[in-house]
Amino acid sequence: MIPVRGFEDKTVAVFGLGRTGLTAARALIAGGAKVALWDEKPESREAAAAEGFPVVDLQAADWSQFAALMLSPGVPLTHPKPHWTVGKAKAAGVEILGDVELFARTVNAAPAHKRPKIIAITGTNGKSTTTALIGHLCASAGRDTRVGGNIGLGVLGLEDMHGGAVYVLELSSYQLDLTSSLKPDAVVLLNISPDHLDRHGGMDGYIAAKRRIFLNQGKGDTAIIGVDDPWCQQICTEITAANRRTIWPISAGKAMGRGVYALQGVLYDATGERVVEMADLLRARSLPGRHNWQNAAAAYAAARAIGIPAHDAIEGLMTFPGLAHRMETVGKIGRVRFVNDSKATNADAARQAMSSYPKFYWIAGGVAKAGGIDDLKDLFPRIAKAYLIGEAANVFAVTLAGKADAKMSGTLEKAVQQAYADAAASGEDAVVLLSPACASFDQFSDFEARGEAFRAAVNGLTVSGGKSAVA
Repeated sequence: MIPVRGFEDKTVAVFGLGRTGLTAARALIAGGAKVALWDEKPESREAAAAEGFPVVDLQAADWSQFAALMLSPGVPLTHPKPHWTVGKAKAAGVEILGDVELFARTVNAAPAHKRPKIIAITGTNGKSTTTALIGHLCASAGRDTRVGGNIGLGVLGLEDMHGGAVYVLELSSYQLDLTSSLKPDAVVLLNISPDHLDRHGGMDGYIAAKRRIFLNQGKGDTAIIGVDDPWCQQICTEITAANRRTIWPISAGKAMGRGVYALQGVLYDATGERVVEMADLLRARSLPGRHNWQNAAAAYAAARAIGIPAHDAIEGLMTFPGLAHRMETVGKIGRVRFVNDSKATNADAARQAMSSYPKFYWIAGGVAKAGGIDDLKDLFPRIAKAYLIGEAANVFAVTLAGKADAKMSGTLEKAVQQAYADAAASGEDAVVLLSPACASFDQFSDFEARGEAFRAAVNGLTVSGGKSAVA
């Protein structure tokens, strides 16, 4: 745990008692602060009280006693409309912040020789894979590495800092909205495509949230920016003109005079005086496909930005074991392979997996994002058959009509059974792909729970003779 500094003997209101809120409360108390916790769910309040936290009804509380409101990132700050706690905090002149901001202030308060290196990663898609990959590169190179934020542990739940540590943090747009003083040594902005627009009031608000990750960078820091989409291209152009930090563009689709890029699976380093061929990414078994080549370029650049030798970074790329729920093979029965891509919660993320296979049996559905799967029409010819689940099943069926064979499966377990039966009957090498292109909240608590349910359904399959799936 990282004890939070700056709120000693002051009271901080904490709203939202999931993983982030409870971890922040523990860290605040460890740093000498007092806390007042609240959540609209009775079961969450009961769990907090059972742990010994003071549970205070923030609707009825005197807000003049609070030094700050620690708001969990899932709680609306501005859109679709500000949460009632936001209104009360602003009326009382109480600052609103998140757990990443508490971490940033604690780092900034430490003596210079005790401040760790910080690598911060954001983007619409690929954040988790890239964060895990950078963490692997740093750890493989012998650095004392802690990985967290929007992946794994909340940042304040990570091991306490020291000058030799490296924190590799995945940051969502929600977290960045609540962060103002983080100063990463290296920032990675992978890509931007429309997502969470209801929470940011549209595309401009979403982009503005992502850009906050660069706020405090200056001389000696590095910005690593994907330039394969127009929004990130524009950001790269604008911050290059500001000339405040080292800027390395990354790409998985074009050669560049500077930065790091991958072409046809070959990684090139153009951060020095000449372009150097560094690695054949086709040998990196856990990084298939063009989207993963961009992730690899970003991870390599981030590792180099904090001083990790190139050969150590390349070795790390080759030994990366992959990320759960992102193009993860969870089993195989005969000639049928089962791939868990539950992390694909929007169409653009699903595109990455769908583009990696010439033909697949597709399990899709859940809570659809704006636009549904319309943008995936160019990949519909690859779908051997689709098995639709959740709220989006009817809408997806209409989109697929006349373009790909689709079945209304309803539940994930039934979809796995039906997809396996059809794939096995084909008599060919086949892939059953869970890449839902949807959020999970209609049937599961999160994408991890959905991915584990897929794994369980696959493990529950049997074939003639009782043979079960093997990973």
